[in-house]
Amino acid sequence: MSTLPVIAAVDGSDDSLRALEWALEAARMREAPLRVVHVRQYASWAQPEVLAAGPPEPEEDPVLRQVRSHLEGRADRPVTEYLAPEGTPAEVLPELGSTAQLMVLGSRGRGGFASLLLGSNGLAVAREAKCPVVVVPRPGREVHEDGPAEPGPRVVVGLHVDSPDEASLGFACAEAARRGARVQVVAAYAWPLQMWAGPGDFVPPSAADQEAVETGIRTLADGFVAPHRERHPEVRVEVDVLPGDAAGRLVAASKGAELVVVGRHRRRLLAPIRMIGSVTQAVLLHAASPVAVVPAAGQAD
Repeated sequence: MSTLPVIAAVDGSDDSLRALEWALEAARMREAPLRVVHVRQYASWAQPEVLAAGPPEPEEDPVLRQVRSHLEGRADRPVTEYLAPEGTPAEVLPELGSTAQLMVLGSRGRGGFASLLLGSNGLAVAREAKCPVVVVPRPGREVHEDGPAEPGPRVVVGLHVDSPDEASLGFACAEAARRGARVQVVAAYAWPLQMWAGPGDFVPPSAADQEAVETGIRTLADGFVAPHRERHPEVRVEVDVLPGDAAGRLVAASKGAELVVVGRHRRRLLAPIRMIGSVTQAVLLHAASPVAVVPAAGQAD
């Protein structure tokens, strides 16, 4: 059986060239081929001479020509193929995800509003692709919280103990094994809780209450993580149980991380289409490190 490729989505922007470099390394680590894709958009409102001439042949595509030049002479480059399908990235790239093990793109490509850190195409691909999607941010995103004291490569993954995502945990541990990194599991919980004692009467929780909540969450988290520790004994997996907003905790943990891994929202009965949850979207918008959005088991079908 042939190894599925890693896709790098490019559009000629600096953002997409950074994503290309990340995809190149990911393909090398997986011993997988690299597939470079430029989705060519030729709208009906294009210049008449452009419409008359039609789009260039894929081998003449200027963006792919730029990429070929960028990769020329790389001795350690994996087997590389180039595709130039026509359409819109938000429609074409998710479909290509069914033929790949990973897709990588930049946080913003050409176009869009300057105030947005992640373009609409990136959000659509992260929401709809049938494989995990890594979004590589622009350099210089600031995270003001302090990162972990211990140095060394680290992969961060979010864990909600009420609805654990096995696919995200598995992806994070496998990625850490490839990178010689440790895994930081972030299990955040809302605090302080308001405890109702009677009509209009709320009792603030005590330190003992908080300790009990943390102990319960840690026990659950350790149980969910245990099979992944067994599968990857070479990877050190730490569980951080932290009070506060999950998105804020994951963004803080992204400082100095190799990767932050988050799950995509599961389909719900009243919302059958794929969705990106608020935590995942916030992490995509603000994390300092690359972010992997992993479909839940069954979403790739």
